[in-house]
Amino acid sequence: MPVYHIVLFRLKQGVTPSQLENWSRVSQAMVGKIPGLVSLKTNQPLPISVPRAKGFDMGLVAVLETPAHVEGYAVHPAHLEVHKLREELCEDTLAYDLEF
Repeated sequence: MPVYHIVLFRLKQGVTPSQLENWSRVSQAMVGKIPGLVSLKTNQPLPISVPRAKGFDMGLVAVLETPAHVEGYAVHPAHLEVHKLREELCEDTLAYDLEF
């Protein structure tokens, strides 16, 4: 059954739109490189959600084929590259995996 890997990000002060665009582009480029990664999308919350977002101002939803693929995704070199960018841009993250 597919797994939805949901991550929320609290960005550091001063992160620019071009930095976010690059991060999103590099993140989405993992599809096709990481086995089992079916899709990946990033975006900021809708304005109606901002008051409930507790300061998280960017989100990611990745769909992976199975729970086993989540384990491979976590240690794949392409993901580690994105993880490094995340550390440069974010002060906090929250991750959650759901199987449907």
